Amino acid sequence: MTGRLNSAQPYVLGFFRIVIGLLFTCHGAKGLFGLLGGVDGQGGTVAAGVWPGWYAAVIELVGGSLVLLGLGTRFAAFIASGAMAYAYFKVHQPQALWPVQNGGEGAALYCWAMFLLVFTGSGALGLDKFIARHSNAQNREARKREPVAA
Repeated sequence: MTGRLNSAQPYVLGFFRIVIGLLFTCHGAKGLFGLLGGVDGQGGTVAAGVWPGWYAAVIELVGGSLVLLGLGTRFAAFIASGAMAYAYFKVHQPQALWPVQNGGEGAALYCWAMFLLVFTGSGALGLDKFIARHSNAQNREARKREPVAA
């Protein structure tokens, strides 16, 4: 049983990354473009340049997209995790101690999910793995064509 679970781990991690990235991207699209009801439920957006809401939405959209695609996952997840930690401690935590009391469950969960991806990487199905494989294959081909020195 453990062997089967271990062999599926990269794929499950890849699906986890895809779901977290998609959901995080939706938050950014909601704030920047008013999609999915917008920030006010009526399609409203965050005013451009307003601290911290607009910057958070940009980090959510760009960082979530990169995590979703598995491109620069560790770096994007690090920035996203920090943004969610900031959101939790500056916006939610002053209202009450526990996330269930202060409405910060989403920020806390995204913070820890992204933090996990910093250490695990993209798992299977990420573009950075595909690019690395493609690059390694090209390097092998180039070495095959190099003349052998005597």
